[in-house]
Amino acid sequence: MKVGFIGLGNVGGKLSGSLLRNGIDLTVHDLNSDLVSDFVAKGAKAAKDPAQMMRDCDAVITCLPSPAASDAVMQIMLPEVGNGKIWMEMSTTDEAEVKRLGALVIDRGGSAVDCPVSGGCHRAATGNISIFAGCDRGTFDLILPFLTTMGRRVLHTGELGSASVLKVLTNYLATANLITCAEALVTAKAAGMDLNTTYEAIKISSGTSFVHETESQVILNGSRDISFTMDLVKKDIGLFQDVADRAGVPLEINPLMIKIFEDGIARYGDRELSPNIIRRLEEATGLDIRAPGFPAEMEDDEPEEPGYEVIPANRGAAG
Repeated sequence: MKVGFIGLGNVGGKLSGSLLRNGIDLTVHDLNSDLVSDFVAKGAKAAKDPAQMMRDCDAVITCLPSPAASDAVMQIMLPEVGNGKIWMEMSTTDEAEVKRLGALVIDRGGSAVDCPVSGGCHRAATGNISIFAGCDRGTFDLILPFLTTMGRRVLHTGELGSASVLKVLTNYLATANLITCAEALVTAKAAGMDLNTTYEAIKISSGTSFVHETESQVILNGSRDISFTMDLVKKDIGLFQDVADRAGVPLEINPLMIKIFEDGIARYGDRELSPNIIRRLEEATGLDIRAPGFPAEMEDDEPEEPGYEVIPANRGAAG
């Protein structure tokens, strides 16, 4: 099968790189022609526009910064959708929106999948990121070889839209972890604790988390660079709020987190790196939350390995 990939940014560039590195027949497109040229130099083909890509490829993947961007690309591709074509949405997007766009694809005889990723850019680079996939089982089985090339652990989440719900849920939890790690590190420094010791204490205790073991390191380095920005955090937790609102769940913590990131954006700008949310507390206390020996960027220490499907225990069991 021929695969097209639209969106070669921080995440998309790494996911598509895994496809190319592993011998997939890949066509790429991005508004940034330099990114496209880099992929062509490595053996990919370039499409002049999304319509050509859908026409020439069996499956087209979109990995874009907003639901509006995905909609704009879909309107260009849609006339070329027909029987056997597959659209794979790897953007973090709204459940209702991916269902709406997916229905347009399905109405024209194609198949639609929402398959967002989770685990950070450093794991996207090595093909070790996790992938959720929402679609019918037949389509999932067809695209599984591509998913296990881009990711290590692949979970079939159910029908179209289910993966997007779980993605924004996990991003909500990661954001809550980031805010609480920031508060813990600032409080430790204010209480006179050594920050290297504090990091290790959290890491070996019940207080540890994926976010602590990754983002706390670049916070303590001072770079705060995880290739993710405050505007994207606000988008993601806003999408989670939309899911909760539609389901009638009266959230308490997420609205506060939205306010915290709105304040961070007002102070530092939309494109400020998200771990710099800690600057609000650094400025309030006059403390510098840095320590020696931590990396400026995260690197995946796991070797690239073939991916596999994760099977939930007792899926479908009564209760």
